Amino acid sequence: MGQTEGELFFSDVRVREAKRLLAEAVAEHSNHLHGVRPADEGRVESYEAVLQAFAAARGAPLFYKYVGSGIGNGALVELADGSVKYDLISGIGVHGWGHSHPDIIAAGIDAALSDVVMQGNLQQNAVALDVMQLFLQLAQKKGAQLAHCFLTTSGAMANENALKIACQKTGGSRVLAFSHCFAGRTLALAQVTDKALYRSGLPDTLAVDYVPFYDATDPEGSTQRSCDVVQTLIERWPKAHASMIFELIQGEGGYYPGERKYFRKLMSIVRDAGILVHVDEIQTFGRTDHAFAFQHFECDDLVDMVTVGKYSQTCATLYKKELQPRPGLLSQTFTASSSALHAARVLLKEMCDGDLFGSEGRITTGAQFFSDGLLAISQRHPELVSGPFGYGAMCACTPYGGDLDRAVDLSRRLFDAGILSFVAGSYPKRIRFLPPVAVMSKDAMTDALAIIEAVLVEGA
Repeated sequence: MGQTEGELFFSDVRVREAKRLLAEAVAEHSNHLHGVRPADEGRVESYEAVLQAFAAARGAPLFYKYVGSGIGNGALVELADGSVKYDLISGIGVHGWGHSHPDIIAAGIDAALSDVVMQGNLQQNAVALDVMQLFLQLAQKKGAQLAHCFLTTSGAMANENALKIACQKTGGSRVLAFSHCFAGRTLALAQVTDKALYRSGLPDTLAVDYVPFYDATDPEGSTQRSCDVVQTLIERWPKAHASMIFELIQGEGGYYPGERKYFRKLMSIVRDAGILVHVDEIQTFGRTDHAFAFQHFECDDLVDMVTVGKYSQTCATLYKKELQPRPGLLSQTFTASSSALHAARVLLKEMCDGDLFGSEGRITTGAQFFSDGLLAISQRHPELVSGPFGYGAMCACTPYGGDLDRAVDLSRRLFDAGILSFVAGSYPKRIRFLPPVAVMSKDAMTDALAIIEAVLVEGA
């Protein structure tokens, strides 16, 4: 069997040499970034002009004065004003391997050399199959019966597709979800997301019934209350619910993790009622001691659908064989960009074969080191901050008693000092971190934590 022109092209000595030179150049310039540094004074005026142009084009200013230069070094990222900052929010969870990772750069080069920028419903390259199979391999590792994987361009679309599958399969028109959950900002998902501001002025598109989330200060009581609410809603709306969306660690809600027995009880109740269990792993994927949080909570036998995104670069809806939808329900012009698919393949292979997970994995040990650092800060300054909260590489703290204005102000002062974070929760308001612990050294985390403490104390 002869080689295809594509195989011949990618093995061409000129292509291999060009890739080697590019990787060498990226590494050389990336390695010049060693720590936080301020903006170049000569670039301040032109940078402000770029920020103003952004605001004019998008109709609102950027939350942070962040425009990247296009290069970084792990958790460090350089901005176009010449400043360097620690990225401890990773694009709200997207950049799990930080900035300018050599394997991700190499994957991006391969993608740039391929024939299309975007892949989609009618035309997909072999890399898309690799990604789907890797997703399923990870999802089935502890016995989950997730047989199919539909790729998509965003976490919101992954959740939309899960909703459509559930409604078509069950005939239900209502959804159960947790209070303070976040599912997305499409017309349907704005109804699910428990924040009225995000659906202001929007028409009602989906009936949603909310269930109180697990309370770690009252495990048995909160479990019973949640079960009672679910049972009451099922009785009030018989056979009306298509699915219950489980956000196992609440992200935008403030980084509140649930508990194994709690989830298993709730999932058993809804499944017995013919309601599908949909686990939203858009933010949790790749951030616990397992690839999926549902594996950490030992709910593999109870999940019907799982949605994935952020860390994985491309997004997906995984579902059981018996939920295969009728033709026409799922279809998109774009499955994902070639660069996202190539990067996803690298990341997922490492998740399958590398040392990311388990009690001694890079995710667990890195997250524990960062969390311990935040704990030490809170113990030294209990009047200023409490925490840490969350689980794994999803970490948060409550500054200044959870005051909204002071928390937002802290996030902006952290940015100015060289730390990218974000806010979460309603009350108390929290500062959340999604540090790239898989690639961030302990020395870098120690440096970043010292900056966080100094800025916190300055604002006292």
